[in-house]
Amino acid sequence: MSMTLRPGTRIFSAVCSTEMIAISAPETEVALTIGGVPAALSASERAGSAEVVDGHGGGALMGKRYVDEAGTIELLCTKAGDGVPAIGGELLQLKEAKPLPASD
Repeated sequence: MSMTLRPGTRIFSAVCSTEMIAISAPETEVALTIGGVPAALSASERAGSAEVVDGHGGGALMGKRYVDEAGTIELLCTKAGDGVPAIGGELLQLKEAKPLPASD
């Protein structure tokens, strides 16, 4: 299921407790999954019996940002869970912190 995301859109995993919010997103529709299952736009759409797909687990960390390789989408994890976000089957990577300049 493809969806159009805008900054501020809340996203929920359908298979675990992971919740995210879009920080930046492309203008086009994206095939966003969390835990290998299409993401939901409300907590009530969670599937009670589904499980995280192999290769899409490992956990999302609260307070961390996840980005794609091209830098077109950025998601902030607001509630940790077992599922990891992915776009078109490719897992999003943890955004690295920028080093601060030296203060001599």
